[in-house]
Amino acid sequence: MRAWRVAEWGGPDSMALEEIATPEPGPGETVVRVRYAALNFFDGLMISGKYQVKPPFPFTPGCEIAGEVIAVGEGVDLAIGARVCGQPNWGAFADQCVMSANALCPVPDAVGLKDASCVPVVYPTGHIALGRRAHLQAGETLLVTAAAGGVGIAAIQLGKAWGANVIALAGGAEKCAVAKAEGADQALDYTSGEDWVETVRELTGGKGVDVIYDPVGGDIFDKALKVIGFEGRAVIIGFAGGDIQKIASNRLLLKNASAVGAIWGRYRTDQPDYAAEVMADCFQLMADGRIKPAISATYSLEQAPDAIAALDSRKTWGKLVIDMAL
Repeated sequence: MRAWRVAEWGGPDSMALEEIATPEPGPGETVVRVRYAALNFFDGLMISGKYQVKPPFPFTPGCEIAGEVIAVGEGVDLAIGARVCGQPNWGAFADQCVMSANALCPVPDAVGLKDASCVPVVYPTGHIALGRRAHLQAGETLLVTAAAGGVGIAAIQLGKAWGANVIALAGGAEKCAVAKAEGADQALDYTSGEDWVETVRELTGGKGVDVIYDPVGGDIFDKALKVIGFEGRAVIIGFAGGDIQKIASNRLLLKNASAVGAIWGRYRTDQPDYAAEVMADCFQLMADGRIKPAISATYSLEQAPDAIAALDSRKTWGKLVIDMAL
Protein backbone atom coordinates (compact mmCIF):
# COMPACT_ATOMS: atom_id res chain seq x y z
CA MET A 1 0.00 0.00 0.00
CA ARG A 2 1.01 3.64 -0.43
CA ALA A 3 2.07 5.60 2.64
CA TRP A 4 3.92 8.81 3.32
CA ARG A 5 6.88 8.16 5.61
CA VAL A 6 8.90 10.41 7.88
CA ALA A 7 12.42 9.16 8.67
CA GLU A 8 13.81 12.39 10.13
CA TRP A 9 12.44 15.64 11.47
CA GLY A 10 11.90 18.25 8.78
CA GLY A 11 9.37 20.03 6.61
CA PRO A 12 6.78 18.54 4.25
CA ASP A 13 9.46 17.98 1.60
CA SER A 14 11.30 15.63 3.96
CA MET A 15 8.57 13.00 3.63
CA ALA A 16 8.77 10.12 1.15
CA LEU A 17 5.89 8.29 -0.52
CA GLU A 18 6.64 4.57 -0.23
CA GLU A 19 5.08 1.17 -0.83
CA ILE A 20 4.88 -0.61 2.52
CA ALA A 21 3.27 -3.78 3.84
CA THR A 22 -0.41 -3.64 4.69
CA PRO A 23 -0.97 -3.45 8.45
CA GLU A 24 -2.28 -6.27 10.62
CA PRO A 25 -4.54 -5.46 13.58
CA GLY A 26 -3.47 -6.44 17.07
CA PRO A 27 -5.84 -7.02 19.99
CA GLY A 28 -8.27 -4.13 20.26
CA GLU A 29 -7.18 -2.69 16.92
CA THR A 30 -8.89 -2.09 13.60
CA VAL A 31 -7.56 -1.61 10.09
CA VAL A 32 -9.43 1.06 8.13
CA ARG A 33 -9.35 1.55 4.38
CA VAL A 34 -8.80 5.29 4.31
CA ARG A 35 -11.09 7.09 1.88
CA TYR A 36 -10.37 10.60 3.15
CA ALA A 37 -7.76 12.06 5.50
CA ALA A 38 -8.26 15.57 6.86
CA LEU A 39 -5.36 17.80 7.80
CA ASN A 40 -4.71 19.66 11.04
CA PHE A 41 -2.16 22.31 11.97
CA PHE A 42 -0.37 19.89 14.26
CA ASP A 43 0.47 17.61 11.30
CA GLY A 44 3.22 20.01 10.29
CA LEU A 45 4.40 20.26 13.88
CA MET A 46 4.58 16.47 14.18
CA ILE A 47 6.72 15.91 11.08
CA SER A 48 9.09 18.68 12.19
CA GLY A 49 9.48 17.27 15.71
CA LYS A 50 7.82 20.28 17.32
CA TYR A 51 4.68 18.50 18.54
CA GLN A 52 4.29 16.95 21.99
CA VAL A 53 3.72 13.57 20.32
CA LYS A 54 6.92 12.27 18.69
CA PRO A 55 6.38 8.91 16.95
CA PRO A 56 9.34 6.56 16.42
CA PHE A 57 10.95 6.68 12.97
CA PRO A 58 9.87 5.84 10.39
CA PHE A 59 6.23 6.81 10.79
CA THR A 60 3.27 7.87 8.67
CA PRO A 61 1.81 11.25 9.67
CA GLY A 62 -1.83 12.28 9.68
CA CYS A 63 -4.36 12.06 12.50
CA GLU A 64 -7.89 12.27 11.07
CA ILE A 65 -9.60 9.78 8.76
CA ALA A 66 -12.83 8.37 7.41
CA GLY A 67 -13.29 5.08 5.59
CA GLU A 68 -14.39 1.47 6.02
CA VAL A 69 -13.32 -1.27 8.40
CA ILE A 70 -11.41 -4.00 6.52
CA ALA A 71 -9.88 -6.02 9.40
CA VAL A 72 -10.33 -6.28 13.16
CA GLY A 73 -8.22 -7.67 15.96
CA GLU A 74 -9.18 -9.77 18.94
CA GLY A 75 -11.87 -8.20 21.11
CA VAL A 76 -13.20 -5.81 18.45
CA ASP A 77 -16.86 -6.08 17.49
CA LEU A 78 -16.91 -3.65 14.57
CA ALA A 79 -18.33 -5.18 11.40
CA ILE A 80 -16.22 -5.52 8.27
CA GLY A 81 -17.37 -2.80 5.88
CA ALA A 82 -18.63 -0.50 8.63
CA ARG A 83 -18.29 3.20 7.78
CA VAL A 84 -16.18 4.88 10.44
CA CYS A 85 -14.17 7.98 11.21
CA GLY A 86 -11.58 8.56 13.86
CA GLN A 87 -8.40 10.11 15.16
CA PRO A 88 -5.39 7.78 15.02
CA ASN A 89 -2.30 8.88 16.89
CA TRP A 90 -0.64 8.98 13.43
CA GLY A 91 -0.84 6.96 10.22
CA ALA A 92 -3.63 8.69 8.27
CA PHE A 93 -1.70 9.63 5.12
CA ALA A 94 -1.83 6.12 3.68
CA ASP A 95 -4.21 3.77 1.88
CA GLN A 96 -4.83 1.88 5.13
CA CYS A 97 -4.51 2.82 8.77
CA VAL A 98 -4.30 0.57 11.83
CA MET A 99 -5.58 2.15 15.03
CA SER A 100 -7.32 1.46 18.30
CA ALA A 101 -10.95 0.55 17.79
CA ASN A 102 -11.80 2.83 20.72
CA ALA A 103 -10.65 5.81 18.63
CA LEU A 104 -13.23 5.10 15.92
CA CYS A 105 -16.80 6.30 15.63
CA PRO A 106 -19.58 4.98 13.38
CA VAL A 107 -20.55 7.37 10.59
CA PRO A 108 -24.33 7.77 10.14
CA ASP A 109 -25.70 6.96 6.69
CA ALA A 110 -26.81 10.58 6.25
CA VAL A 111 -23.21 11.85 6.49
CA GLY A 112 -20.74 11.51 3.64
CA LEU A 113 -17.28 10.17 4.40
CA LYS A 114 -15.59 13.33 3.15
CA ASP A 115 -17.46 15.46 5.68
CA ALA A 116 -16.99 12.77 8.32
CA SER A 117 -13.21 12.93 7.93
CA CYS A 118 -13.34 16.53 9.17
CA VAL A 119 -15.24 15.75 12.36
CA PRO A 120 -13.00 13.76 14.78
CA VAL A 121 -10.68 16.61 15.83
CA VAL A 122 -12.23 20.06 15.51
CA TYR A 123 -15.89 19.45 16.34
CA PRO A 124 -15.50 17.40 19.52
CA THR A 125 -12.76 19.83 20.59
CA GLY A 126 -15.22 22.68 20.25
CA HIS A 127 -17.99 20.64 21.85
CA ILE A 128 -16.08 19.81 25.03
CA ALA A 129 -14.42 23.23 25.20
CA LEU A 130 -17.58 25.28 24.86
CA GLY A 131 -20.05 22.88 26.44
CA ARG A 132 -18.25 21.08 29.24
CA ARG A 133 -15.35 23.41 30.05
CA ALA A 134 -16.81 26.88 29.38
CA HIS A 135 -20.49 26.06 30.04
CA LEU A 136 -21.54 28.35 27.19
CA GLN A 137 -25.16 29.46 27.52
CA ALA A 138 -27.65 30.75 24.98
CA GLY A 139 -27.53 34.54 24.79
CA GLU A 140 -23.90 34.77 25.89
CA THR A 141 -21.15 36.35 23.78
CA LEU A 142 -18.37 34.13 22.46
CA LEU A 143 -15.06 35.44 21.09
CA VAL A 144 -13.34 33.01 18.70
CA THR A 145 -9.73 33.62 17.66
CA ALA A 146 -8.23 32.14 14.47
CA ALA A 147 -11.85 32.02 13.44
CA ALA A 148 -11.37 31.07 9.78
CA GLY A 149 -9.41 27.88 10.47
CA GLY A 150 -10.96 24.47 10.91
CA VAL A 151 -10.92 24.76 14.70
CA GLY A 152 -12.33 28.29 14.63
CA ILE A 153 -15.12 27.56 12.16
CA ALA A 154 -16.23 24.58 14.24
CA ALA A 155 -16.41 26.84 17.31
CA ILE A 156 -18.42 29.45 15.41
CA GLN A 157 -20.91 26.87 14.20
CA LEU A 158 -21.28 25.24 17.61
CA GLY A 159 -21.62 28.61 19.31
CA LYS A 160 -24.44 29.62 16.98
CA ALA A 161 -26.09 26.19 17.29
CA TRP A 162 -26.20 26.74 21.04
CA GLY A 163 -27.59 30.27 20.81
CA ALA A 164 -24.53 32.44 21.43
CA ASN A 165 -23.60 35.76 19.87
CA VAL A 166 -20.27 35.11 18.14
CA ILE A 167 -17.49 37.63 17.56
CA ALA A 168 -14.84 36.22 15.23
CA LEU A 169 -11.21 37.33 15.12
CA ALA A 170 -9.26 36.52 11.95
CA GLY A 171 -6.29 37.72 9.93
CA GLY A 172 -7.35 39.59 6.80
CA ALA A 173 -10.54 40.63 5.06
CA GLU A 174 -10.94 37.32 3.21
CA LYS A 175 -10.78 35.27 6.39
CA CYS A 176 -13.19 37.65 8.11
CA ALA A 177 -15.62 37.10 5.22
CA VAL A 178 -15.25 33.34 5.69
CA ALA A 179 -16.02 33.66 9.40
CA LYS A 180 -19.13 35.72 8.64
CA ALA A 181 -20.25 33.21 6.02
CA GLU A 182 -19.92 30.43 8.59
CA GLY A 183 -22.22 32.22 11.02
CA ALA A 184 -20.25 34.78 13.02
CA ASP A 185 -22.31 37.81 14.00
CA GLN A 186 -19.28 40.10 13.79
CA ALA A 187 -15.82 39.52 12.34
CA LEU A 188 -12.77 41.62 13.21
CA ASP A 189 -9.48 41.74 11.31
CA TYR A 190 -6.62 41.73 13.81
CA THR A 191 -4.16 42.66 11.02
CA SER A 192 -5.98 45.87 10.02
CA GLY A 193 -4.14 48.09 12.48
CA GLU A 194 -7.36 49.02 14.24
CA ASP A 195 -7.75 48.43 17.97
CA TRP A 196 -9.86 45.28 17.93
CA VAL A 197 -9.83 45.14 21.73
CA GLU A 198 -11.65 48.47 21.87
CA THR A 199 -14.03 47.33 19.13
CA VAL A 200 -14.97 44.25 21.18
CA ARG A 201 -15.65 46.50 24.16
CA GLU A 202 -17.92 48.64 21.99
CA LEU A 203 -19.74 45.63 20.55
CA THR A 204 -20.45 44.31 24.04
CA GLY A 205 -21.51 47.64 25.51
CA GLY A 206 -18.44 47.65 27.71
CA LYS A 207 -19.38 44.37 29.40
CA GLY A 208 -16.84 42.20 27.62
CA VAL A 209 -17.30 38.65 26.37
CA ASP A 210 -18.56 35.68 28.32
CA VAL A 211 -16.35 33.07 26.68
CA ILE A 212 -13.01 33.24 24.87
CA TYR A 213 -12.12 30.30 22.60
CA ASP A 214 -8.43 30.53 21.75
CA PRO A 215 -6.23 28.10 19.79
CA VAL A 216 -3.57 30.76 19.12
CA GLY A 217 -2.04 31.74 22.46
CA GLY A 218 0.64 34.36 22.99
CA ASP A 219 -0.19 38.00 22.33
CA ILE A 220 -3.63 37.22 20.89
CA PHE A 221 -4.68 35.51 24.12
CA ASP A 222 -3.23 38.33 26.23
CA LYS A 223 -5.26 40.91 24.33
CA ALA A 224 -8.41 38.78 24.36
CA LEU A 225 -8.17 38.47 28.13
CA LYS A 226 -8.50 42.26 28.34
CA VAL A 227 -12.10 41.97 27.15
CA ILE A 228 -13.23 39.05 29.28
CA GLY A 229 -16.40 39.94 31.14
CA PHE A 230 -17.57 39.38 34.69
CA GLU A 231 -17.51 35.64 35.41
CA GLY A 232 -16.11 35.09 31.93
CA ARG A 233 -14.39 31.86 30.90
CA ALA A 234 -11.27 31.72 28.73
CA VAL A 235 -10.69 28.33 27.11
CA ILE A 236 -7.16 27.49 26.00
CA ILE A 237 -7.21 25.17 22.97
CA GLY A 238 -3.61 25.40 21.84
CA PHE A 239 -0.68 27.61 20.92
CA ALA A 240 -0.72 27.78 17.12
CA GLY A 241 0.96 31.17 17.27
CA GLY A 242 4.05 29.53 18.71
CA ASP A 243 4.14 31.36 22.05
CA ILE A 244 2.80 29.95 25.32
CA GLN A 245 1.38 32.85 27.29
CA LYS A 246 1.69 33.55 30.98
CA ILE A 247 -1.80 34.36 32.17
CA ALA A 248 -2.39 37.72 33.85
CA SER A 249 -4.11 36.31 36.93
CA ASN A 250 -5.00 39.78 38.18
CA ARG A 251 -7.49 40.09 35.30
CA LEU A 252 -9.08 36.81 36.32
CA LEU A 253 -9.31 37.98 39.92
CA LEU A 254 -10.84 41.38 39.13
CA LYS A 255 -13.45 39.88 36.80
CA ASN A 256 -14.23 36.75 38.84
CA ALA A 257 -13.17 35.03 35.62
CA SER A 258 -11.53 31.68 34.94
CA ALA A 259 -9.08 30.21 32.43
CA VAL A 260 -9.30 26.51 31.62
CA GLY A 261 -7.70 24.11 29.19
CA ALA A 262 -9.53 21.81 26.79
CA ILE A 263 -7.92 18.86 25.04
CA TRP A 264 -10.25 16.38 23.39
CA GLY A 265 -7.89 13.41 23.36
CA ARG A 266 -7.97 12.97 27.13
CA TYR A 267 -11.71 12.34 27.04
CA ARG A 268 -11.25 9.63 24.40
CA THR A 269 -8.79 7.80 26.65
CA ASP A 270 -10.07 8.67 30.14
CA GLN A 271 -13.84 8.94 29.61
CA PRO A 272 -14.66 6.95 26.45
CA ASP A 273 -18.39 6.74 27.16
CA TYR A 274 -18.64 10.52 27.39
CA ALA A 275 -16.47 10.85 24.27
CA ALA A 276 -18.89 8.61 22.36
CA GLU A 277 -21.78 10.83 23.47
CA VAL A 278 -19.93 13.91 22.21
CA MET A 279 -19.30 12.36 18.79
CA ALA A 280 -22.91 11.21 18.54
CA ASP A 281 -24.11 14.72 19.36
CA CYS A 282 -21.79 16.24 16.75
CA PHE A 283 -23.24 13.94 14.10
CA GLN A 284 -26.77 14.74 15.25
CA LEU A 285 -26.02 18.45 14.87
CA MET A 286 -24.77 17.69 11.35
CA ALA A 287 -27.90 15.70 10.54
CA ASP A 288 -29.98 18.63 11.78
CA GLY A 289 -28.09 21.00 9.48
CA ARG A 290 -26.70 23.09 12.33
CA ILE A 291 -23.02 22.37 11.68
CA LYS A 292 -21.16 21.39 8.51
CA PRO A 293 -17.42 21.13 7.82
CA ALA A 294 -16.07 23.92 5.63
CA ILE A 295 -13.70 22.21 3.18
CA SER A 296 -11.68 24.74 1.20
CA ALA A 297 -9.41 22.42 -0.80
CA THR A 298 -9.03 18.74 -1.72
CA TYR A 299 -5.73 17.05 -2.56
CA SER A 300 -4.60 13.65 -3.82
CA LEU A 301 -2.41 11.45 -1.61
CA GLU A 302 0.57 12.34 -3.82
CA GLN A 303 -0.08 16.01 -3.01
CA ALA A 304 0.03 15.55 0.77
CA PRO A 305 3.26 17.59 1.17
CA ASP A 306 1.65 20.46 -0.76
CA ALA A 307 -1.39 20.29 1.52
CA ILE A 308 0.75 20.39 4.68
CA ALA A 309 2.80 23.28 3.29
CA ALA A 310 -0.38 25.18 2.44
CA LEU A 311 -1.69 24.72 5.97
CA ASP A 312 1.66 25.75 7.44
CA SER A 313 1.53 28.97 5.38
CA ARG A 314 -1.52 30.10 7.40
CA LYS A 315 -3.10 31.33 4.17
CA THR A 316 -5.77 28.64 4.02
CA TRP A 317 -9.20 28.57 5.63
CA GLY A 318 -11.44 25.80 6.85
CA LYS A 319 -10.37 22.19 6.41
CA LEU A 320 -8.04 20.65 3.83
CA VAL A 321 -8.77 17.05 2.84
CA ILE A 322 -6.83 14.29 1.06
CA ASP A 323 -9.02 12.15 -1.23
CA MET A 324 -7.42 8.74 -1.75
CA ALA A 325 -9.32 8.22 -5.00
CA LEU A 326 -7.70 11.17 -6.77
